[in-house]
Amino acid sequence: MLPIGPLMIEHRLIERMIRVIEERLGRIRVEEKEDPAQVERIIHFIRAYADRCHHGKEEGILFRALDHKAISTEHRRMMDELIKDHELARKITLSLMEYNQLYQKGEAEALADITVSLRLLVDFYPPHIEKEDRHFFIPVMNYFSPEEKEQMIRAGYESDSRIVHEEYADLVKNLEINKRQLPSK
Repeated sequence: MLPIGPLMIEHRLIERMIRVIEERLGRIRVEEKEDPAQVERIIHFIRAYADRCHHGKEEGILFRALDHKAISTEHRRMMDELIKDHELARKITLSLMEYNQLYQKGEAEALADITVSLRLLVDFYPPHIEKEDRHFFIPVMNYFSPEEKEQMIRAGYESDSRIVHEEYADLVKNLEINKRQLPSK
């Protein structure tokens, strides 16, 4: 297995969450309300799984290892873009958290801001994931020896030992089940 294998598997779970968010956006449009607890679950997933677990491994293992390599100008540019993308995702999620807190306090107008933030996440992740999966991850593996790849895999496992993947897979599954059980209008 390549060190990018687990990262690409994590992308699939993030994509599932994005589909859940799209469904929630449809419900918000129809019902003109949202359950702040559901938004909290989305925030938790994005912050803990997509950012700390996933982006954390990209930045702390893969990108850090690439920093020690003589990589092409194109790969350096793309890596810098990906880091900026991660920063943008953090800002969007922080805004979503702030708007959800306002909404919980009864500020109904914050629902529009929640909707915008959720839409930004939906619009952000698919092209970001495609950029990594199709244009960055595979080509940059050529910079590493088999031993270096093995070291990165071990570092990823060590990082994952601090995070329980099943918790986040269950969270997405429960949100998927909840959306199917809600009556459609």
